[in-house]
Amino acid sequence: MRFSSLFAPTLREVSADVELTGHKLLLRAGYIRQLAAGVYSFLPLGWRVLRRVEQIVRDEMDAAGAQELLLPTLHPQEIWAESGREARMQDVLLATKDRKGGIFYLGPTHEEVITDLVRKNIKSYRELPLTLYQIQTKFRDEPRPRGGLVRTREFIMKDAYSFDRDEAGLNKVYERMHAAYLKIFQQCGLDITPVAASGGAIGGKETVEFMLLTDAGEDSILICPECGYAANQEIADFKTVSNTDTEASAAIATVATPDAHTVQQVCDFLNTKAEKLLKTLIYMADGKPVAALVHGDRELNEGRFRVLIGANTLEMATPEQILAATGGPVGFSGPVGLKIPIYADEELRGMKNFITGGNAVNTHLTNVNWENVTSEITWARLRFATAGDSCACCGTGFTERRGMELGHIFKLAYSISEPLHAIFADEDGSDKTVIMGCYGIGVSRILAAVAEVSNDVNGIIWPKSIAPYQVVLIVANTTNEEQLALGEKLYAQLQAAGIDVLFDDRAERAGVKFKDADLIGIPTQVVVGKLAGENQVEFRDRTTKSSEVISADEVVGRV
Repeated sequence: MRFSSLFAPTLREVSADVELTGHKLLLRAGYIRQLAAGVYSFLPLGWRVLRRVEQIVRDEMDAAGAQELLLPTLHPQEIWAESGREARMQDVLLATKDRKGGIFYLGPTHEEVITDLVRKNIKSYRELPLTLYQIQTKFRDEPRPRGGLVRTREFIMKDAYSFDRDEAGLNKVYERMHAAYLKIFQQCGLDITPVAASGGAIGGKETVEFMLLTDAGEDSILICPECGYAANQEIADFKTVSNTDTEASAAIATVATPDAHTVQQVCDFLNTKAEKLLKTLIYMADGKPVAALVHGDRELNEGRFRVLIGANTLEMATPEQILAATGGPVGFSGPVGLKIPIYADEELRGMKNFITGGNAVNTHLTNVNWENVTSEITWARLRFATAGDSCACCGTGFTERRGMELGHIFKLAYSISEPLHAIFADEDGSDKTVIMGCYGIGVSRILAAVAEVSNDVNGIIWPKSIAPYQVVLIVANTTNEEQLALGEKLYAQLQAAGIDVLFDDRAERAGVKFKDADLIGIPTQVVVGKLAGENQVEFRDRTTKSSEVISADEVVGRV
């Protein structure tokens, strides 16, 4: 490709609201452009990188025994209702209607569709095991798109699905996919940490996320430096230490706390610490109010809480709903006198003389003890793990890192196949439900990840495996006949050798060409300059920044 014909509009500056380094570089280097919030166009350079990533993914999936297909983007509403996931994923489902008023969802994931295909075509154990995959655009109505390609409403994903007779078969595919994923990310130049994770809305009994540890990540990862245990904060297992207050129970008291409705405001007003304060959070679980209690300095794990109470939907209560459930406004809720289900974090056991909201305007209660709470309490682990908590495996304190999720594998078991009645006849003639796994990789997110961690002050540094071109050939001065002639000769030779080459034949100053080459990040640079008359060129390595003068006759072999 001649640079003079390439559609790659580079930018000196990008909008101030673009925060991540990788996002800035992909915009500046002409790889992507935003159409709307969370919706991006891939320009020719970006598309070439995508295709290279896809090929790495495709090769490893094929090697793992999976077969590629392509499934519909439009999903009839009925199949999502049949699986029972329509309600759980309602907040991200994008819907459209046909001319008859029928509702279709733009596919956010394809468990329902692939299982429908299998249940209609697989009838016998002889046709199992089976693993199918696709590389396709997905759609999710993300409430807060961020980081360019990190979290979008439209993205390219590889999703694979396995169907087996029994758990032993599922386990084999799961391990095979785990190994394949590590190979994929290694080939893309990414150092990945597998971590235990939550199945979330997808479901499943065992899942692993493949995380790139970077400050640009949106997930908190807890890592044990001693035994190596690593998990997403959503499910990280830790040793709970309950309160062991030995002080005598004091008499409960009502205290006026005007305009003090946050934890910090209450602590400041009462001259106390957050650990003496108990937060009462009011939620609507499938439309009914429930209360969750955690320490004032802790955060409720909403995902764990939703699973605990078996709710399809869980939302923070509105001010009106809080008033109806507690009798008081937002910021003044407490467990004393509540008539709704109460769930308390197990860390709170043994706590004495604590502070809670008083369920009335500008009112808190001090010296509250559990005997003051008359409603039944369900004790469970409700809070997130944090740095310093003790690893459940070895007792060492966790360290905390940020992570960017690039892949996720799930043992779905029967969570999809059972409600969709995906049945096969086993060897003994009995009907059995197929057991499933699913395996996803954010193909377009890999671009964001590499650009985020592989760069310098001058631009992106692509690994050779996924770079848009293998080499950029730069003619420093196209008005010089010797330079241009040698450049044209090398361009033809590189193409004849089957090498992907970007030939910078533009009538631009040499400095502009060098800056663009560094910004775009092609790993090898060949510069035809003042030594062209001596049949010599400069050979540069973008990664190591090394440079040497070589004979033009060596270029093809070196590249």
